[in-house]
Amino acid sequence: MSIIKGGMLDRRGFLKTTAATAMAATLPMSGAMAMSKKGGHLRVGKAHGQTTDTLNPGTWENGFTIGMAFAIHGRLTEVAPDGSLVPELAESWEATPDAKTWRFKIRQGVTFHSGKPLTTDDVIASLAFHRGEDSTSAAGPLVAPIENMSKEGDDTVVFELSGGNADFPFILSDYHLTIHPAKDDSIDWQSGDGCGSYILKSKNFGVSCTMERNPNHWRDDVAFFDSIEMLALVDQNARTTALVSGDVDVADRMDLKTVGLLERNPNLTIHSVAGTQHFTFAMNSQQAPFDDNNVRQALKYAINREELVEKILFGYGSVGNDVPVGSGQLYYNTELEQKTYDPDKAKWYLKESGLDSLEVSLSAADAAFAGSVDAGVLFQNSAKAAGIDLTVVREPNDGYWSDVWMKKPFSAVYWSGRPVQDQMFATAYSCGAAWNDGFWCNDRFEELMVAARAELDPATRQAQYYEMQDIVSNQGSIIIPMFANYVFATNKKVATPDAMGSNWDMDGERWAERWSFA
Repeated sequence: MSIIKGGMLDRRGFLKTTAATAMAATLPMSGAMAMSKKGGHLRVGKAHGQTTDTLNPGTWENGFTIGMAFAIHGRLTEVAPDGSLVPELAESWEATPDAKTWRFKIRQGVTFHSGKPLTTDDVIASLAFHRGEDSTSAAGPLVAPIENMSKEGDDTVVFELSGGNADFPFILSDYHLTIHPAKDDSIDWQSGDGCGSYILKSKNFGVSCTMERNPNHWRDDVAFFDSIEMLALVDQNARTTALVSGDVDVADRMDLKTVGLLERNPNLTIHSVAGTQHFTFAMNSQQAPFDDNNVRQALKYAINREELVEKILFGYGSVGNDVPVGSGQLYYNTELEQKTYDPDKAKWYLKESGLDSLEVSLSAADAAFAGSVDAGVLFQNSAKAAGIDLTVVREPNDGYWSDVWMKKPFSAVYWSGRPVQDQMFATAYSCGAAWNDGFWCNDRFEELMVAARAELDPATRQAQYYEMQDIVSNQGSIIIPMFANYVFATNKKVATPDAMGSNWDMDGERWAERWSFA
């Protein structure tokens, strides 16, 4: 028997789900949501959304598309609010002792919005969409270890992996890995036909989308709103004004400078949830001067992390140590020396690179994270003492993720993190990964990533992840100065659960399913 909790399985039954786990997805939600009533039209203001967004699941990368995708589509597994893994479109799963072959039993009786029944062919085609040498999907590295997928009977999909992967069921909860109707040799993603609890009715990317509750959804304990309108309100003032005036019922990414004032508003509730969200400055390690690790280390010691947490997050977060792993996550390296502001050490690293001074430009915009331009200015000021002349370039919000991120050599970025380390590392740190925004490769890191993925002994796996974090912190090309709480606001008439997910913003971006009107 095994129970999945907090991203890990107990050792005795590491690779097999239980009836208790399978039942978790079919039991009524606990706490405040157990008494939720259905009805009403929810209006949500999101700090993301751009004209270049699409319905292609391989391209989703912001809070607008992620929130939409969780509402209209289904995945095989789901991360519950407590961090455990529960079945979604997969009823159960089991694996061979080496974690190389996995069998997933697919839920029967599920239909897409078009009325088409969900089949194992849809599952295989949907995951195959992200695979292959020509794939440009951000989820490509996650599914790359899948060597073969096949059907076993009418309700089981068998995954054969290139190596053992103890976290494979968690990987399948990734927001890109949505299940779509199979079509020809691919999938139908263009129509937006999903099997989620809401039906996409209209979309105008960069502006808004509307959704209505799916009356034929296989679960009756989720999706309480009759309809939802989601607005792309990237501008902080516009989003806050819409919330205060009542034009929207929910708004994410509150301005931390003024959130204290909003807390006094009797019509609003402010939520602060600590999780894996982190704000970064990504350096392209394939371009000078960032191709020299001494320069990268100099910049890491030239930033005042405590000042950023105080003045940008206003205490709603904690200092980072250049690793994309939260302090509450499994196998977080507690022995890694915490970097602190040290201009003398930064100067020493510059000299090691053969430089007496350094001039660099940092691109930033609110689309990256609220306050990123101000954070850049603070970075600019602290770096001066180390002989670093940092110019902050304010970029346009619209098109930031298509025209600036991974295009400019040094840019501000936000990451929501991932529930397990392998998923985070494979997505953004693996050599050649589509979202490796540091364009960084390290042979030892790659070797450890493959080994840790298949390792079943907790002590050995911990040692491997500890070393990987050390490598990323001291040799990587990403500065991670702070972890930020998810801070969002709801109108008092919106009811939220007592415990909310912290794997993404706004209740793991499952707000459409889990929230209701009071």
